[in-house]
Amino acid sequence: MKIILLVIGKTDTSYFIDAVGEYQKRLERYIPFEIQVIPDIKNAGSLGPEQQKYKEGELILKNLQASDHLVLLDDKGKEYTSMQFAAYIEKKMHTAAKRLVFLTGGPYGFSQPVYDKANEKLSLSRMTFSHQMVRLIFAEQLYRAMTILNNEPYHHE
Repeated sequence: MKIILLVIGKTDTSYFIDAVGEYQKRLERYIPFEIQVIPDIKNAGSLGPEQQKYKEGELILKNLQASDHLVLLDDKGKEYTSMQFAAYIEKKMHTAAKRLVFLTGGPYGFSQPVYDKANEKLSLSRMTFSHQMVRLIFAEQLYRAMTILNNEPYHHE
């Protein structure tokens, strides 16, 4: 199984790039993990929120494979502790399709067709984070989950 974090728009801030890159490098020894970036919508400023969500949704759906298990990172999704998230990942490693895709939406969230395609929703927090922060938090929590599953000392209870 491969885990993909699918995101809208690139990150230009070097400290986020470096931090996420560090976790990507650490994850290589546990599981195939990749961040796929969908470019920002051109002329997004001239679009209303619903139009922007719809256009982003079209691009998102084009980047998915029919067999993907799609998990929306959504503030209304299910919340887990780090230990529960590790158990969730372990279960998905045995039951999910070839690709487990976690998706962050654009600034206005997801279009209805994307919600319809999703298999489930997961919340990283009830708080709102920037898209750059979400990438880092997700990568760190995935790394933490892998160390928990491998009984390594990164996570302390």
